[in-house]
Amino acid sequence: MICRRTEPGGRIKHRGIAVLLAAATALPVAGTAAAGTSGTSGAPASGGPETGLVPGVPPRPSQPWQFDTHDQMLPPKVYRPSKKEHTVEPRDAPKGAYDLIEYVPPADAVTRVSCSKQAGPYQRQVERWLKRKVDGKQSAADCKAIRAFQEKYKIKPAIGFAGPVTWARMMLISARKNPNAAKKCPARTYRVACVDLSRQLTWVQKGRKVVFGPVPMRSGRAGYRTRSGWHTIYWKHKNHWSTLYNQPMPYAQFFSGGQAFHAVYGSIYTTVGSWGCVNLTLPDARKLWNVLKKNDRVYVWGRRPGT
Repeated sequence: MICRRTEPGGRIKHRGIAVLLAAATALPVAGTAAAGTSGTSGAPASGGPETGLVPGVPPRPSQPWQFDTHDQMLPPKVYRPSKKEHTVEPRDAPKGAYDLIEYVPPADAVTRVSCSKQAGPYQRQVERWLKRKVDGKQSAADCKAIRAFQEKYKIKPAIGFAGPVTWARMMLISARKNPNAAKKCPARTYRVACVDLSRQLTWVQKGRKVVFGPVPMRSGRAGYRTRSGWHTIYWKHKNHWSTLYNQPMPYAQFFSGGQAFHAVYGSIYTTVGSWGCVNLTLPDARKLWNVLKKNDRVYVWGRRPGT
């Protein structure tokens, strides 16, 4: 394979190497189920309550389509990017790329129901967070409570469906004051990037002080889980590019083989995960880039729901 990177001015420079990446999930048009094919899957190919969910509001025409790229065990070839290369900032995400668009059943997206009668893939988690009876069944009262939350936090469509966007927002709200309240991420005298797969959150702490985040993220899907345990940031490449699927990996910070923190140009709140990388929004990935340094430690634990 050829590792391709963009030089200042848009000139492409090639380096011989097998490149490893994980990018974002394709955003299917509302009302259509995503195909379960390698490279463009937006939902599980078969089985599970998440199958067939689609964004409740169609993406804008200007939004780019996203493609998954496979993570591999071998790391990319490491070299020292020049100062000139690092002066080139990745392009900004299009307006609306990170809007809180809930994934809902196709029928609900097409008919624009006012209140979904279906239990969502995160029904129990959402019921528990809202302090309602946890039975995994949607009721009129459940829908009303979920809708109120969605309206408050501008999640669209606010139809009371307990999807991935609603659940992720709840996890972020709960973690804002003290993301490490459960002490799952080891406190050290040096910086530690904490990756909580169970809540799909990441932050950086030094000792007990949080110096970045928490922010929402998307980790590896079933069969391509983000590797748990201790890792080290061994290479940073601001304008990394995948030649496997010709997709960008802005602000890439590699910590385990081909797995890295990096931005994606689309929603991270999808019903399936990445191919192993920790996906972030562009603003969050940019901030994290300026916080973490080479040789900083990364600690990954937990398990992404559905994996």
